[in-house]
Amino acid sequence: MPVTAMRRAVRETVSGLPREFWWLWTSTLVNRLGAFVATFMALYLTLDRGYSASYAGLVASLHGLGGVISSLAGGVMADRLGRRPTLLVAQASTAISVALLGFMRDPVAIAAVAFLVGAASNASRPAVQAMMADIVRPEDRVRAFSLNYWAINLGFAISSMAAGFIAEVSYLAGFLIEAGMTMACAIVVFVKLPESRPAPVADKQRSGDGVGLGTVLRDGRFMSVVGLSFLVALIFQQGSIGLPVAMGAAGFTPADYGLAVAVNGVLIVALQIPVTRFIEHRDPRRLLVVSSLLAGYGFGLTAFAGSVGVFALTVCVWTLAEIVNAPTQTGLVVRLSPTHGRGRYQGMYSMSWSVAALVAPLMSGFVIDRWGAEWLWGLCAVVGSVAGAGYWVLMRGLPREQEEPVSADGRPATTGKSEVSAV
Repeated sequence: MPVTAMRRAVRETVSGLPREFWWLWTSTLVNRLGAFVATFMALYLTLDRGYSASYAGLVASLHGLGGVISSLAGGVMADRLGRRPTLLVAQASTAISVALLGFMRDPVAIAAVAFLVGAASNASRPAVQAMMADIVRPEDRVRAFSLNYWAINLGFAISSMAAGFIAEVSYLAGFLIEAGMTMACAIVVFVKLPESRPAPVADKQRSGDGVGLGTVLRDGRFMSVVGLSFLVALIFQQGSIGLPVAMGAAGFTPADYGLAVAVNGVLIVALQIPVTRFIEHRDPRRLLVVSSLLAGYGFGLTAFAGSVGVFALTVCVWTLAEIVNAPTQTGLVVRLSPTHGRGRYQGMYSMSWSVAALVAPLMSGFVIDRWGAEWLWGLCAVVGSVAGAGYWVLMRGLPREQEEPVSADGRPATTGKSEVSAV
């Protein structure tokens, strides 16, 4: 692509988004740049502290359990207290608990604080997604969510490389650096981001003020989307769970796995923006069907991989699915959410990924131990097919997204009106 055309593509991708979005985007990027602890936690517990692999697995599970619980709690807080207070509380709590974790020595204390870290760090996700939906126009949301996902992966790629160097110097320094950068995110939110929660209107039934978790659970179409999201998340989790185990069992080294899976981060950073331009105004049903099939069969092809190069090619397939699925799925969640219930709806959606992170290790371990890795990859293909068929059936007759009134500054006016009729 010529340099001039590339510049134009980048300019068109980032133009038209409100200033508040870019401050939120900056907060996300800084947060992910400092995400060291998740990268070296297992090494810290086993190599530095001398605990067993089973104990490290328990701590990881407790961290994930905290995320499951806080996904819902964070969504409720975002709707009741507001997006900005929820972000401030979650990020400040994360900074304090991460710093505290670095000083813990007792195994029970480490496990308890790891649970708190998981809960605090995941509580901000529904608020971030709800705030983005509040401040970005409907026609720009897929682009905005895609740019945010790009920031997450760019920050994680850099922090993953930095984590190794920091760990060689001091694990405690990693905890303290992450705590400091997370607190910096809280300061950005406090100084630069105004509250975006739509103001309540008189007609609560119409505005969604009466939305509770029970309302979300009774929303059949949305909960079906959550279920399908869980299936797709189970597949994507195998990139960090089933794939390294299977490659190790086949005689490949950790360096081989690192080389193959690095393709995932490189492709996301390189292709997220151009792919977003391609999918931005296309039918979300087709995009979700195609991404589900690419994810399932991308991992399914792993059964035929016999070299690092072929493993890397399979990573390319399911990474493309990830690039398409992430912003499209998040945009669909916003589309199906009443304006004043966005936090709860995003919380339920986030929980589907948190639960998948808990279930996937158990599923992949059981299948590999019982029948072998080839059955796991075949199961991924089946799950991807089921998810694709589910999206095709579920989204038939999906109401067209309605335009929201726009204020003078280009932001959606907060009328309290739902984007689509209740389903």
